[in-house]
Amino acid sequence: MEFGSASAIAAEYGRLDEMVGHGTWNQPAGTITDDTEQALCIARSLVERQGFDPADVAERFVAWYDSDPFDIGRMTMRSLSRLKHGDAWDEAGQQVWEDSLEGQNAGNGSVMRCAPLAVPYATDWERLTEVSRQSSQITHADPRCTYGCAVLNLTIAGLLDDADEPLREALDDVETNAPDELIGALRPLARGETPDTLETSGYVVHSLQTALHDGLVAESAEEAIVTAVNRGGDTDTIGAIAGAVAGARFGAAQLPERWLTAIDETGEIDALTERLVEVA
Repeated sequence: MEFGSASAIAAEYGRLDEMVGHGTWNQPAGTITDDTEQALCIARSLVERQGFDPADVAERFVAWYDSDPFDIGRMTMRSLSRLKHGDAWDEAGQQVWEDSLEGQNAGNGSVMRCAPLAVPYATDWERLTEVSRQSSQITHADPRCTYGCAVLNLTIAGLLDDADEPLREALDDVETNAPDELIGALRPLARGETPDTLETSGYVVHSLQTALHDGLVAESAEEAIVTAVNRGGDTDTIGAIAGAVAGARFGAAQLPERWLTAIDETGEIDALTERLVEVA
């Protein structure tokens, strides 16, 4: 459904709640996109290195880039190209960001993949903030992106610890240093307010605002993901973020089995999850 409109989805499917194939990228049902591909790079690295190693993660991103993925964001592509040609992990994304105009410099390409970090570092918020920001910096160095990853992962960590107000606590933790634009967009959600409009663009602040809303207010994991995807726009990323939040709220057992059976990587993801807990 990526890049389709909510009205177009509704016209074809009503409310889409099943795995369907051969849409935007003409891929079979259950095909994972760049969001999950990169999240797997991070998860594999965490398990094999027994902690966060940004240089190793960057190498895995480049190997994925060399596999000619059918879907890859512009800032990610530019950053990984620089990494391939010799930039250090903390230089490539920085340079791409500095060379990008406002409006093209704060995409959602790092928040969509960062959730695996919240598992091993769930109880160490200082370190979780640090590794979340570093994981973003590999491709997306704008502070709205780096702190966006931190807010998302701190929220997930709070949910895993049964916090009463996970988003508020996450925002309180980073508010001193995080961009005002990011905090201002998310603070109303933490108060239980729904913004007048929820956008589905690739802008990181829009993506986080919409996906956190859907992930935190839904009454089930399925409802959160279905709602996010049926909004249209950048559906895989909005769905990925909302799904990460909903997964932490409701648990993996609440994900529909009919979805999981369509995904070839489910077995590896289950195994990696168990080993991520062991890393913690």
